[in-house]
Formats: sequence, C-alpha cells, structure tokens
Amino acid sequence: MNWTRRLHTRQTTFRQLEIFMAVADHASVTLAAKALHLAQPTVSTQIAKLAESLECQLFELVSKKMCLTDTGQEVLDAARKLFAVMDNLEARLAKRAGLSLGHLRISVVTTAKYLIPHWLGEFCEQYPNIEPEFQIGNRAEIIQRLKQNLDDLYVFSNPPRELEIEAEFLTHNPLVVIAKQDHVLKDKHNIKWHELYYERLLMRENGSGTRFAIEAFFKNKNVKMQNPITIASNEAIKESVMAGLGIAIVSRHALNHMAPGNLIELAVEDFPIPNSWYWVLPKGKNSSSAAKAFQAHVNQGLSEQVNLGAP
Repeated sequence: MNWTRRLHTRQTTFRQLEIFMAVADHASVTLAAKALHLAQPTVSTQIAKLAESLECQLFELVSKKMCLTDTGQEVLDAARKLFAVMDNLEARLAKRAGLSLGHLRISVVTTAKYLIPHWLGEFCEQYPNIEPEFQIGNRAEIIQRLKQNLDDLYVFSNPPRELEIEAEFLTHNPLVVIAKQDHVLKDKHNIKWHELYYERLLMRENGSGTRFAIEAFFKNKNVKMQNPITIASNEAIKESVMAGLGIAIVSRHALNHMAPGNLIELAVEDFPIPNSWYWVLPKGKNSSSAAKAFQAHVNQGLSEQVNLGAP
C-alpha cells in the first residue's frame, strides 16, 4: 500500500470537500464564496490545499468557464457519497435522539413555494434543532438537483417520469384563469374559451409543470390555444395581468397569495384544470427521519384542512 498517498488523502478535511462541492455546483469561486458566506480568497486557498493534498488538478478554465476535470468529477462523486453516508449517520443518530438534531433539505418547483413554507415553519417550531435548507427553482433546475441527489425531499407538479423516481400524491393544485379586477367578463358565469381567444395569454416558460398541464388540457379538449406570451415567473405574470397586459392560467394557491382585490378568477367553462403536487424521491433513496417526519406533518395538516372544509 502507498502509505504516503494515503497520508495525503487523510489531510483532506470535510470543510475542504464542502467548499469544493459548492465551487463545483456554482462553477464559480465567487458565487460559492457568497453562498458559503466566506471570503473569496479563503475559498480559493482551500481549493488549492485540497488539490495539493490529493495531488491532482480539480478544475480547468475552458472558454473562460470554470469546469471540473475528469479527476475533479471523480472527487466530486466521492465527496457526495461521503456526505450522504455522514447525513445518513446523522439521521440515524437524530432518530435515536427523537429528532433533536439533523438537516432537512427540500427543493420545490416555483408554484409550491406558496404551499411548503407554512408547513416548514410549523415543523421547525416543533423541532427547533432541525436545520432546514429550502430551495426554489423552475422545473429544470429542480430536476438537476434531483439527478444529483442533493436534497431529502422534492416537490413537483409534473414529476419527471423519465427518471427513476418514486412519486406520492401531496395535494391538489387546481389551475384557474385570472384577470384584472375590472375585466369586462368579471361577473359572467360559464365563460366560453372562445370569448377569451383574442386576449393575450401569459404563460410560464416551456418545460414548466404548469405550462405542461395547460397544454395537455387544451390538447385533450381539442381547443386551439392562442400563441402565449412567455413570462419567467408567477410574480411577473401577476404584475402583467394587473397592468392589463392579458390573462393567465395559474395555480389557485398562487392567486390566493398574489394581490387580493387586484386580481380575480374568471368563471371559465371546464376550469379549473385538475392538477396536483407530488412528493418525489429518487427510486431507492432512504429518507431521513427528518424528511419522513416532515412529510407526515404536512400530510396530516392537509388532511385536517380537508376535513374542516378549508380551501
């Protein structure tokens, strides 16, 4: 056995690996330093020390872009496995301690940001020593996190069935037509879609779960949908509808969190579009105790809301 090489490897610290993973994820020393709340020279120094202790080049500059070398990718894969083992150990110890400590990493698609924070706040009050990490992104971004197994739980409105996953129903997420409060059809019932055909339709980007559900709905109804105007976020869609730029189809949960009194739901025939949110995990992933407890907390809370007749 090469004892010298083994000694060099043992000089590597968990903190160095944590910094290395952050730099790899952000493809930038500057962004990694900001995410870790460290000075940029500190991050650069730790990466240099890690490369020296492992006797390899971890990154290279390709067309002014920071990229992992093949060796760097191997180190990244090994580091993630190492931290997964440590997280699993931490979860087992936390289970013995009755969830008195541990991490809870959750990534959700944009629309679910109106649902999860409330339950996460309650859960953290109940288990104050559980350290939460909450990520929000579009569908493509959360799929990337899922592929890299970066989190304990994921929430999707349109689970990526092309991946090996396990999806469990979370709750309904009906999609409704919204308009400016003084829209000419605001008091009409059973509005036909053709009455709205010449309205500008504001929608999320291609690939979003909401857009996927909307396009599938129109295809199933064999109704032609006018060319939509793509807008990157629900907040921007809200502001655009309020400004009279057009109408939109959004989650009813999102409408409830938008601008009460400034936006209304139109009573359009065949709406709302049935849609749902799902808990998603990579197939075969062992959920941490904190993740299981949080799922149970949310599921119980939503069940009680339904029993009380809450929206």
